[in-house]
Amino acid sequence: MKMKLSKRYLFWQKVIQIIGFAALIATGILVFWLYRLGILNDSNALKDFVNYYRFWGPFIFILVQIIQVVFPIIPGGVTTVAGFLIFGTWQGFIYNYLGILLGSVILFLLVRIFGKKFILLFVKEETFYRYERKLDTPGYERFFIFCMASPISPADVMVMVTGLTNMSLKRFVVILLIAKPLSIIGYSYLWIFGGDIIKSILS
Repeated sequence: MKMKLSKRYLFWQKVIQIIGFAALIATGILVFWLYRLGILNDSNALKDFVNYYRFWGPFIFILVQIIQVVFPIIPGGVTTVAGFLIFGTWQGFIYNYLGILLGSVILFLLVRIFGKKFILLFVKEETFYRYERKLDTPGYERFFIFCMASPISPADVMVMVTGLTNMSLKRFVVILLIAKPLSIIGYSYLWIFGGDIIKSILS
């Protein structure tokens, strides 16, 4: 059942959509800037970059990951891949894992507090109601687990929709602890090594 939204609410919904579009453009500019600096294609430049921000870098990155999950206007895939490129395999995984886990818990709790109106600030109504219909299906929890483990699922949307269920916070966290490593590694593998795989297939 669709909600009646006030003009003020619709105004802020539009503002957030504009911010999301601006964030997408800013992300593209950032990627281009890092490429021009040689950080994305020069291992020595990458090491210098990490060493320069050795102390604050991890904290800033984890904070960015938390923000992009709680306010899904920054493309999460870009930041996830950036973590592996900047910090290396193991540190990148740990920082990604911590940021995404903490952000997902905060997002889950925000939906518990504010309900559908919070979700509709970031998600189109058609998209939200498509996933909301799945809440009534008996296999929803299995579907949620699959989405948390999959590198190509709309994870943030699923976290928000799941916040509307009666799933306990403890169970939610356990599912994330087990499933999220698979999606983080899988997504990063697809984007970092996918290009090389495609080139080898075509050559």
